[in-house]
Formats: sequence, structure tokens, C-alpha cells
Amino acid sequence: MSEKSSSGRAQWASNLGFILAAAGSAVGLGNIWKFPGKAYEGGGAAFLIIYLAIVAVIGTTVMLAEFVIGRHTQKDTIGSYAQLKPKWKGLGILGVVTAFIILAYYFQVGGWVMYYIYSYLFKSGEVLANPLHYFYNMLGYDAVGGTTFFPVAGAIVFPFIFIALNVIIVIGGVQKGIEKFNKIGMPALFVLLVILMVRSMTLPGAGAGITYMLTPDFSKVTGETFLVALGQAFFSLSLGMSIMITYGSYLKKEENLAKNTALVCGMDTLIAFLAAFMIIPAVFATLGAEGVGKGGGFAFVALAGVFQAMPGGVFFGVLFYLLLWFAAMTSAMSLLEGQVAALTEQKNMDRKKATIILAGTMFLVGIFYTISQAAFNIKGVWFDFTNGVTQPVMGDFMEFLTDRLLIPINALTACLLAGWIWGAKNGVAEIEQGGKFPFKLGGAWSASVKFIAPIAIAIIILAGIIMGKMIS
Repeated sequence: MSEKSSSGRAQWASNLGFILAAAGSAVGLGNIWKFPGKAYEGGGAAFLIIYLAIVAVIGTTVMLAEFVIGRHTQKDTIGSYAQLKPKWKGLGILGVVTAFIILAYYFQVGGWVMYYIYSYLFKSGEVLANPLHYFYNMLGYDAVGGTTFFPVAGAIVFPFIFIALNVIIVIGGVQKGIEKFNKIGMPALFVLLVILMVRSMTLPGAGAGITYMLTPDFSKVTGETFLVALGQAFFSLSLGMSIMITYGSYLKKEENLAKNTALVCGMDTLIAFLAAFMIIPAVFATLGAEGVGKGGGFAFVALAGVFQAMPGGVFFGVLFYLLLWFAAMTSAMSLLEGQVAALTEQKNMDRKKATIILAGTMFLVGIFYTISQAAFNIKGVWFDFTNGVTQPVMGDFMEFLTDRLLIPINALTACLLAGWIWGAKNGVAEIEQGGKFPFKLGGAWSASVKFIAPIAIAIIILAGIIMGKMIS
């Protein structure tokens, strides 16, 4: 099938390819190393119930809004905003800038994952001897001598390899690059996840973790639990990053947008749940409940203790970081594609040139993310009403800026654009395609995209500005 439609624009070769690519974008590192820890802190099954409800009501609403905008306009994020509301073109640009900042540091973390695949394959003894020191060493800090150095492997070599792989795939195009990789990558990710989950759940002592995750503990549920679940849903589903508008713009009119949205959100949520049942039982069985954590430090440091205590731990460690690699790749290429589409369509730039320029620039910016973690004292400036003016390290500043502010703002503008500016009725008409795909929940979606989702997003923004709470 042709890479391009009759209008000359790229399109997906199949609906399955689109679903796997969109789900691959949604399934990222946050599903694997953040969601389990948040589920544990939020009361196990209690958090799972809350998260599922938020995805069903709000996550699907925003994702469908972004798909609708993209497919209707058949343009990149900037072009979509400019077509539906010319004065909002700048907000479309903001979405692309957000993706740029996220991918600048995501490229680095993807490199860290590749570094750990290499380390478990060839230097597992060093990793397991002192996981914390090994992690710091990757970031440019010698914990034994108390000295710092430029982390060539952690900031340059392995991130470059990770970026190069993404560049090759994205240059290949929508069908022959992104879609082709996801048709292999997503099934591989799922198989690895199931293997690791089964190994985890069959460890001696894992039953306590399984029981914890299946038992709702509402005593641990607070207002912050809902906020955390809400923020996790937005970041996990790749909303507010110009991705889903771009991916939707490559979709044919003959496809059912509402059904596809449900499938993508369902797949992303399923993988997050499976990750929780992979991580929590294993930690309970080896480190005890107090060992459960979240984020990069947990994935690279604490889990080493799990693999060390597990029979065949090095082998399963390699599988785990391969799982993270597939998750990182499918998300990174989608972030890159959103920017490439904007640059090629807005500036009429060659795809190969645009991809290389963007990736190269993000590579240089991303270096500051890694070296600010431990090697060099590089800081940003942040303000919230609870803590006042602070100076977080540059890496944290980049995450604060995107997670607390830019992502929710972009998601909010997508809802306002689809629900109010262009109009929810037009959105429903785009979904139904002249009655070909009757949308029985059209009224509910209209109400959600106009009122419920914007209010929820406003709460996230206020939480970031007033309380300084992380949402992802």
C-alpha cells in the first residue's frame, strides 16, 4: 500500500498499525517504573480502580479529542490549530516545543536503559556489587572517592546510540519506519512483560504482593491519590505532547475513531496493570514491602536487589531492561515524529534533514539533563506558591516544566479547541462519518470534553502552581 494518501500526505498502512503505534506511544517508561510504585502507595487495588475510572472518563475524552482534531484537519499539530483557530497557532507551537523538551531528556534516559542492558550482559558483577554506586558512576559521580567527572557513557555514547536508532526508524517514514517497528516492538514488549510477571508471581513470598494488589485499601486514598492518578493517566497516555494529533492526522476516514481510542487506552492501561503485578510481587518477595519505589532510581538501583535475590537474576535483569527499551523506543519515536511532521509541513523541509536536525539539537540539550544529576551543579528556576522560588537541578526543572505545566496546558487547549472553538458537535460528526460509525456516547463525550476534562486538567495545573506537586 502507498505510504501516502491521494492528497500526498503520509498515512497508516493498516488500522492495526495505527493502534499499535498509538499504544506504543502511550506505553512508556512511566508505565513500567512509575505506575507500580504509585499503585502501591495508593492502596493497591484501590488505586487501580481510581486510575481505571479516570482513564475511562477523562483519558479517553482527551485522547479522542486529539485524534478528532488530527484526522479532521489531516495536518500536524501546528497546522491543525491554525486551521481550526488561526489565533491559536501559537498554542500548536507550544505542543511541539513541549515534545522537544520531553524528548531531549527522554533520549538520555533511553540511553541509560541501553547502558544497563550492556551492563547486565557484560558487567553484571559490578552492577550487583553496589547498584547505587554503579548508577552514580553512570551519571558522573564517584561515590567512593567523592569526585565528579563528565559521564561520557551515560550522557554521550549510549544516548547517541538510542537516538540514532530512533532517527533511522523515523526517517523510514510512517509505514516503513514507525508502523513496521511497532508491529514487532509492541508484541515483543507484551511477551517480555508476561514472562517477567509470571516469574515474579511465582517467586517464594510473592503471594503477599499479589494479595496487596488485589485488595483495595481505601485507608491510603487521599485527595492527593486522585491527583497522582490523574497526572499519571495524562502522562502515560501521551496526551498534551502533539503526538496523538499527529498520529490521528495519518488515519483514514474509514476507521472508527471511538473504537480505536478505547483500544489504545485499554492496551496502555492493561500494560500498566501487568507492570504492577510484575514489580510489586517481586519486590515483596525479595526486598520486602518497604523496598517498593518509583522512578529511575528505583528502576536502576533498587531493582538490582530484586535480580540479585532472584534465581537467574542476571538473565531476568536483561529481559527487564529490554522491556524498558521497547517501551522507551515506541514512545521516543512518536515524540520525534510529532516534531518532524511539524517541521516538514510548516517549513517544507526534507524529512531526513528535519529528523537529523531535531534529533541532533535534542541530543545536545539532553546532555545537560544527565550531567546535572550528579556531575555538575547546573540548575533551573522554578516557582510555586508553597515553596516559593526554588532552584531545582536542570534535570528536575525540565520535568517540572513539562509535567506540571506544559502537558496539562496542551491537553486543556485541545479540549477547548475540540469542545468549544470548533465545537463538540463537529467532533461527533467527524467520529461518526455520516452515520457510518454511530457514536452512542456522543453526548457524554461532548459533556466531558467541554466541562469534566477541562476542570480536571485545571486542577492539575493549579496543583503544580500552588502546591508544587508532581503529577507524573
